[in-house]
Amino acid sequence: MTSTPLAPRLRATTRPLEHTPDLLALADSSAPLLWTRGDRGCVGIGETLRLTFTGADRFSEAAAAWRRIAAAATIDDPVRMPGSGLVALGSFAFSDHSVAESVFIVPRLLIARHRGQAWITEITPADADPAQLVVPEAREPGAWPGAELRDRVLLDGGDSVASYVAGVREAGARIARGEFEKVVLARQLEGTLPEASDVRVPLKRLADQYLDCWTFAVDGLIGASPETLIRSTGGAVSARVLAGTRGRHADDPQRDLRARDELLTSAKEQHEHSFAVQSVVTALSPYVRELHTSEEPFPLQLPNVWHLATDLGAALGEESSAIELVGALHPTAAVAGTPTSTAVAAIAELEPFDRGRYSGAVGWIDAAGDGEWVIALRCAQLGDAVDGSRSIVASAGGGIVAGSDPTHELGETISKFRPITEAFAQ
Repeated sequence: MTSTPLAPRLRATTRPLEHTPDLLALADSSAPLLWTRGDRGCVGIGETLRLTFTGADRFSEAAAAWRRIAAAATIDDPVRMPGSGLVALGSFAFSDHSVAESVFIVPRLLIARHRGQAWITEITPADADPAQLVVPEAREPGAWPGAELRDRVLLDGGDSVASYVAGVREAGARIARGEFEKVVLARQLEGTLPEASDVRVPLKRLADQYLDCWTFAVDGLIGASPETLIRSTGGAVSARVLAGTRGRHADDPQRDLRARDELLTSAKEQHEHSFAVQSVVTALSPYVRELHTSEEPFPLQLPNVWHLATDLGAALGEESSAIELVGALHPTAAVAGTPTSTAVAAIAELEPFDRGRYSGAVGWIDAAGDGEWVIALRCAQLGDAVDGSRSIVASAGGGIVAGSDPTHELGETISKFRPITEAFAQ
């Protein structure tokens, strides 16, 4: 159920900007609303509308609610680019049963850029005063004492690392019994963010270091994801599938290249990757035509890991919005397993926590239904302030298949935590 009326009347007024703004410098220091990668992205300031969704129908409810809101809106948009006019940023929980809310946020101001173009949009209730369309003043980064992340203490007081290793072993036993072919298991770190910390500092670190990722901040979910779940603009659909990982060895180039080559030649990793690609192809097929993929997986180099990657492209076959495609794809084999329903049930048994929005979807959608959505990976969820400080929970996981070694899988999660632990360090 949504937490607001289904079709409030909004007015969105967009105008081009002469200069390309520094999006991070405009973001709120404690509750940033940001989507950026290189010379593309947007920053939201203020909040005109918030929609929340829970349960198994969260994607379809969000798509229906957004379609009604867009149809009722008055939009003045001479820029006419994907992401101009009426826009919402959103984040969706992984599980149908999660206590975490999924959310659409319509900002009061949205400043965006796309390569050489930039624009500003003000979104208000339709009966509000006319838009002023003034870019706020940029602000330098503020205080950042840093935050140390440590293994999360389980509710029963148990050792989270031992629990994860035991879960990997149990998953391997179930795979050997033929219950499923793959399951993705995660573990968590936690920490505390001191009062008055400027959250733009870790965001800038992520954006500067992880150039091949979308850096995001939506309702306290902060991260840099390398995996595009779906991009739908003007009838063209694209996605990137990542599955199969090796840690980087930046201080030893020869060892680093060996890790890359081991990934490319590993039967186990190639098998896991093919699961993930096929799950996306199967989910997208009813919605698209002319679907094609990379001929072979290629190695994607990130500062912390090598990934096996496959890019997909297609033409939208019917009038579906980006969020409907997200709903059709989620959860992919890359974050759940194969068969999906069996793997999701196993995750609920073997992970001693609610993933929340980790490995869900995060991105944006505009009035035309275009949008970009990534899988919420390499991320942390900030809690509400309590006595001035805020909790941090970071999650990372990996795919377990036949032959997976618990020690190796634990090491893979350590590599995947690096972007967040380094971003939040002092």
